[in-house]
Amino acid sequence: MRGTLIFSGTSCPSLTKQICENLGMAPAEAELTQFSNGETSVRILTSVREKDVFVVQSGSPKINDTIMELLIMISACKGGSASKVTAVLPYFPYSRQSKKKSHRGAITARMLANLLGVAGVKHIVTVDLHASQMQGFFKCPVDNLHAEPLIARWIRHNVPDWKEAVVVSKNAGGTKRVTSLADALKLNFGMVTTDKRRGHNMTASMIMNHLDGIERQPVLDPISNQVRTTSTEPEKEATNAQSQDSRVVADGQGSPRPAANGTRARSASNPKPHHTRSQTTLSQSSVIDELDEEAEGDELEFNDQRAAEVIHGRLVQGHIVPDDFVSPAESVAGTEIPDEDPMVMSHASSFFAPQSHALGGSGDAEASSDEEEEILKPKVEHMITLVGDVKGRSVFIVDDMIDKPGSWIAAAETVRKRGKAEKVYCIATHGVFGGDCLEQMQACDCIDTIVVTNSYPIPEEKARKASKLVVLDLSFLLAEAIRRNHYGESMSPLFQHVLDS
Repeated sequence: MRGTLIFSGTSCPSLTKQICENLGMAPAEAELTQFSNGETSVRILTSVREKDVFVVQSGSPKINDTIMELLIMISACKGGSASKVTAVLPYFPYSRQSKKKSHRGAITARMLANLLGVAGVKHIVTVDLHASQMQGFFKCPVDNLHAEPLIARWIRHNVPDWKEAVVVSKNAGGTKRVTSLADALKLNFGMVTTDKRRGHNMTASMIMNHLDGIERQPVLDPISNQVRTTSTEPEKEATNAQSQDSRVVADGQGSPRPAANGTRARSASNPKPHHTRSQTTLSQSSVIDELDEEAEGDELEFNDQRAAEVIHGRLVQGHIVPDDFVSPAESVAGTEIPDEDPMVMSHASSFFAPQSHALGGSGDAEASSDEEEEILKPKVEHMITLVGDVKGRSVFIVDDMIDKPGSWIAAAETVRKRGKAEKVYCIATHGVFGGDCLEQMQACDCIDTIVVTNSYPIPEEKARKASKLVVLDLSFLLAEAIRRNHYGESMSPLFQHVLDS
């Protein structure tokens, strides 16, 4: 690669060295120092005139120093008459601050994009941005590479019986990323969600009624002359019928029985069942006859339990507890822990009250995955829900980064203790591991393996102590991206999954 120079920042010298080895060249020389007052000094020790320059810099514990170092290196190369300067950022700093989270908040990721443009960068190469919309912050082209093909290849080679596994998202915001990996591997997927805190002394019926979204009252059916329950709100009648249909089917004598093999069924007590779009051409009698044939031979008794694919659990102080566990608020005799929420005048208000959004209720400013740790406050009880069947299977909990351990441990305990999963793999692109995150995940019995890439530098001493940690190498992906960028080739092959024979 003639006419190309690759400089390394102080955050990831080992990754830069591996990239250069893959390209058959050596890193360009530069002197990076700091003055006694903390100012960064950069001196380029080789000619960059009319060269295609790549500066590799990732995040680090001293994130602000590495950003300033990157900006100065870009400016120095631009001032040295480089033909083009490309910033290679395996982990893009401040990517979690890509939107306003309050009225007086700052969109810091956009500000950093503007700083890079002012410094003189002409191209950006990064891996798995926290929000893909961030590419619109830049005035120059952005190649947002994905580590998904690399992760999928590792799964196929290292996970036994991976074809029976389930990919699980630990929050609602990460479902798009999870479904992408599930589609690539042709696997089922699920989701773990954490509800807002429960009110003190809430009964199970109050919780189930809230989850069903209906309040039932008895009414007399004029056709069968039997008492059944219905919703108090007319617009929720269709939801009520669908909820009942997934649980019972009539045997022609008015006695309900569970539907066979999870088939969605209709109750004979309802003269006008609610059909789906694909069933609109079928008559009522043909639907009932078909359901009777499917339910034939099913001798099980009536069972009004919720679908097995939806499992609820209690989360206290970040850990799954048994259903009969005494809540911290109830453990103090005759007293309750004061609540900051003024709506907690009734026992159920903190559960039914809608969560406030930033920017006066804007749905776009909802809490993202990186804010889950703020939701999982200590000494507060939450309800956690697992959607999907993971019993006896391996589970891949996937997100873009691992920073704090709370939400990962809660999701792992949910699929292991409540979902009866066999093994749990925590998989992310960026292993930030703030504080003692890696140590806590290593000590968690419900987590079997932690898989990350080397996009973010992990101290060698910390990595050696973590026997569950697996680090995937991004150097081949980044080296090929640099080569294709230099020669003007298409980047599309880097996003494709390669199926090994």
